[in-house]
Amino acid sequence: MLIKRKSIEAESNRKSGPGKKSEPKPVRKPKYAPVTLSEQDGVRFLHFGTPWIQGAMRVRKPDWLELEYARDMMAWMLFVREPRHIVQLGLGAAALTKFCYRRFPEARVTAIELNPSVIAVCESMFKLPPNDDRLTVREMDAMDFITDPAVDGTIDALQVDLYDATARGPILDTAEFYQACAASLTPQGVMTVNLFGDHPSFAKNLKAMKFAFDGVLCLPELEEGNVVALAFKNAPKLNFADLYARALEITAATRLQAKGWVNGLKANVSIKATA
Repeated sequence: MLIKRKSIEAESNRKSGPGKKSEPKPVRKPKYAPVTLSEQDGVRFLHFGTPWIQGAMRVRKPDWLELEYARDMMAWMLFVREPRHIVQLGLGAAALTKFCYRRFPEARVTAIELNPSVIAVCESMFKLPPNDDRLTVREMDAMDFITDPAVDGTIDALQVDLYDATARGPILDTAEFYQACAASLTPQGVMTVNLFGDHPSFAKNLKAMKFAFDGVLCLPELEEGNVVALAFKNAPKLNFADLYARALEITAATRLQAKGWVNGLKANVSIKATA
């Protein structure tokens, strides 16, 4: 997850006029909340100086997705069988990055994280592998990455989990941001986003996503308040018999309870149909 900040690429103010030289204003360095850790019952947690959990790892199972919302963030697997490029905006405790890196040996995995301390802690305390020909962890602003024309049409699965220290609403939530996310996807690409269902940011994010994407669906709200939304570059025709069959394959290969995703999507579609 990224720390709340203004873009580090802000344009410098310049003075102009007779007898005055134009001098760039020094770029302010972003300020980060402290990266802190806790551990309980064999699970290591990442925090940003508050009790809010920004990520977790079971020490004896470092590549497993310990948090339920993180498992829901993999629901794109129902629609994308063989991803070539998977991207995470926000590293957190590197759970999604590690899981995708291990589970999809034919795919490239790119994680974008602004805070260098988060990257360092993930390497030292959360078993993040070093960069190689398939894995790239980049220290940069997520907005700068996703708006780069070079990434347009290159991402099969995009996972967005961008929160500040209070962990109550995504940092990037504008229509412009979600339009860039949509543009980055391949024609069958899917984005999953971690939201909070009981926060005012939920409606704002859904409105922006529905403006930018051809189709948006949500999984049921979890006990902790997380709601994972799925946004489609091109909305698929939902054949639930096929989705349940696919869910069985996912569970057999990964132990993720993918049938629950299909149940959640089916309920969501039914609610919309009767609304």
